[in-house]
Amino acid sequence: MSQYLNSAEQEFEQSLEHFIKELKNLRTNRASAELVEDIRVQAYGSNMEMKGVASITTPDARTIQIEPWDKNLVKEIEKAIMGSGLGINPKIAGTVIHLNLPPMTEENRKELVKIVGQKAEQARIVIRNIREDARAKIMQDEKSKLITEDQRFSLLEDLDKSVAKMNDKIESLAEEKEKDIMSI
Repeated sequence: MSQYLNSAEQEFEQSLEHFIKELKNLRTNRASAELVEDIRVQAYGSNMEMKGVASITTPDARTIQIEPWDKNLVKEIEKAIMGSGLGINPKIAGTVIHLNLPPMTEENRKELVKIVGQKAEQARIVIRNIREDARAKIMQDEKSKLITEDQRFSLLEDLDKSVAKMNDKIESLAEEKEKDIMSI
């Protein structure tokens, strides 16, 4: 009987992982390698992630340092950063690329907090859709006499508990990120 819940919980976890990854890509007041590691770079005839072609470090709170393993990729990495929409101009010193993050303004912070709220709502919508799919499957199986009415009630109750747990996780992650963004 738990096949319904196992399937739904796997999808819940995948959507939660996606939400966490999206939060990591949002800039806070500190430099983070996660800000640039997933930027796609044209390298060796294909599109590769930055973390696959360079070492990314944060020497201080406002600087990201990118050192390509292949020195010929410096220009391609620079082009990828410029086209990423981060709004940060890279500075090249030999074969090392420096990204100096300007301090965030109050307006930037408030805008990012709105984005966190939007991403949290998107994650909750995905969770709801997964729940609705699982509910429909449970109801269909009851109509087909594969499960009893009591089993349906029990499964739906367990499903709702899982959804509540996921929504709580999403909410706490969003609140944590908002605090991180608003801290100076």
